[in-house]
Amino acid sequence: MNTTVITRWQEKEPAALRVVPVIQSEREAVLARVAELIGISPAQLQEDFRGKENEILLLYPGGEGASAIRVALLGLGEKPQPQTVRSAFRRLVHQHRRQAAPSVVLDFSTWSGETPAGQPPLDVIIRAAVEGCHLGAHRPNFYKTRSGEDENISPPERLLCLVNQEHQAIARTAVKEGEILSDVLRKVMELVDAPSNRVTPEVLAETARKSGQLYGFTVEVWDREEIERRGFGGLLAVAQGSTVPPTFTLMEYRPVGARKQSLLRVGLVGKGVTFDTGGISLKSRDNLHLLKDDMAGAAAVLGIVEAAARLKLPVHLIGAIPATENKPDGSAVNPGDVITTYSGQTVEIIDTDAEGRLILADGLAYVAKNYQPDVLLDLATLTGAIMVALGQEAAGLFANNDDLAAALAQAGERCGERVWRMPLWEEYARQIESDVADVKNWGGRGGGAVTAAKFLEKFINGHPAWGHLDIAGVSLADSDFTKDKSATGFGVRLVVEYLKQLIR
Repeated sequence: MNTTVITRWQEKEPAALRVVPVIQSEREAVLARVAELIGISPAQLQEDFRGKENEILLLYPGGEGASAIRVALLGLGEKPQPQTVRSAFRRLVHQHRRQAAPSVVLDFSTWSGETPAGQPPLDVIIRAAVEGCHLGAHRPNFYKTRSGEDENISPPERLLCLVNQEHQAIARTAVKEGEILSDVLRKVMELVDAPSNRVTPEVLAETARKSGQLYGFTVEVWDREEIERRGFGGLLAVAQGSTVPPTFTLMEYRPVGARKQSLLRVGLVGKGVTFDTGGISLKSRDNLHLLKDDMAGAAAVLGIVEAAARLKLPVHLIGAIPATENKPDGSAVNPGDVITTYSGQTVEIIDTDAEGRLILADGLAYVAKNYQPDVLLDLATLTGAIMVALGQEAAGLFANNDDLAAALAQAGERCGERVWRMPLWEEYARQIESDVADVKNWGGRGGGAVTAAKFLEKFINGHPAWGHLDIAGVSLADSDFTKDKSATGFGVRLVVEYLKQLIR
């Protein structure tokens, strides 16, 4: 699906669908124009369509001289936000995929470009709309062998973004970003939704390799032997209960021709547990099949690096993915065991289901020590506690730097992936003090998301600008597009938006 920005629409394709997004406060003026376009009564249109969020009204040509194409009115509510715009356009394409037109016109020509208080600017809205249209064609049916209801259903061949002349430049940038981000997100969502026998640590590593070859960033993959040689005791401890070998993947992106010293350096570490049984501290069977998503942080980091490379962002990125399964066989690590991590610190294993922080500890310590990034971020489906605290509406943000926390929060609001800052008070560190080792990996149920972050903080080598994003509550979501919970790709938009702010 290709997207083109236009400033004038000539109705050469009768099969096209013209989508007119409508904000409730501007409903009367927009509907008057649409009524004239298709040859019906404005009063009737005002009565039939209120402009509520996700409201869709499909209209057909009226009398002589009217438009020859179908028009879809798409309600965006009173104050549209990126996430609601994205969802509305995705729902429109998904619901009308059987009657898909070869061309879909996104008509933003009625928008003035002025931004009312509380509403994102036009370029953000356009980017979200393009993302939604592209993702509306996404279906996670890649392993079906029989023809089903979605077989032979094709998305529109092209999108045409209709804007006023003065908005052409910002629209082109927004469309380009929307196309790239939606393509990256589709790949990330496919990785997270895929079963664990299809996406192993080695598959994650190979996916990174292929992406690097296509988009011009370097990728280095360590096998178990190299991981042992480097002393990644946290990753090895989690991996020892599985017959599937672990990997550690390092991605490095730097724009062609850029001087190393002139770029901001950002380190990213993503939790890559491709299936999590809990190990010896075994999980219950409820929704255990969804624990294939415990590598959503790793998938997001891969997506962020690819997106940055494709957008040619002037930033130096280091992406690290420690990847393994967490299984409970006879070789598995036991509660009470003591391990030595890459940093040299020892950890008492209290709960083998608190495994993500062990592999992140090695990844964070390695990136902090060997790359000295200006900013260090990790993304992980780390704790059930953050789901209790924040539900599915925001990721938990833990940061030791106020400017970093504020910038990530601002980026989240702008792109529609919200974060909520949680405390990192030193009092919580008492819960992870150990009698036998430097630290223990679990501090009890109370404040579980905070004590997990305090654990990670011990492995950042004193880094002054570190942020931890606990995405356990937002990596999967109930969806109108699938029967079960499905991947959201959370974190890609957020960090890409943050990087764009950072380099401004």
